[in-house]
Amino acid sequence: MRDVILKAVANPPKLFWGAVLPTALNAGLQIPFMFMAIGMGDVNPLVFIITIVLGHLIVVALSVKDPHLSGMLQAFGTTNISSTNLYSVKGNKFEP
Repeated sequence: MRDVILKAVANPPKLFWGAVLPTALNAGLQIPFMFMAIGMGDVNPLVFIITIVLGHLIVVALSVKDPHLSGMLQAFGTTNISSTNLYSVKGNKFEP
């Protein structure tokens, strides 16, 4: 049982060899733009397929370098809060 927990922490989930969140964002943004461009401008979808694959290769390269990329992006989203400081100091100190 302990091996399963350690394996889940050490090996975060992947989607086609890339971190889940950036891979889903890549596909979730580029595929709707592809269909809108095809519908409105009669654009060749091969252009978008190439950009989707290139974007995914970049995500895979970043995921190989740092496998916890999804967790880091989620943590950045919750801590990127601007606060008002009680004392005049440089930077945010997260004081109420």
